[in-house]
Amino acid sequence: MNAGFCTCRDKKCPMNPANHDKGCTPCVAKCLREGELPSCFFDAVAPYRGPDADYSYAGFARLVSGADGEPRKT
Repeated sequence: MNAGFCTCRDKKCPMNPANHDKGCTPCVAKCLREGELPSCFFDAVAPYRGPDADYSYAGFARLVSGADGEPRKT
């Protein structure tokens, strides 16, 4: 099972669906443990932000609200 829609650019990440047959589950589980959202949520509303961006829930809220100054998709 590969998630063909995955927008994650980090192909070296062992959680990336391109590297196993478990789909998005390992990535989502890791992010939830770390209090983050997967990068695909961020990619859906803004251009790629890089590996050092704030992927926390609060970071996502700032991005969606426009509070971080990033352009967002409408």
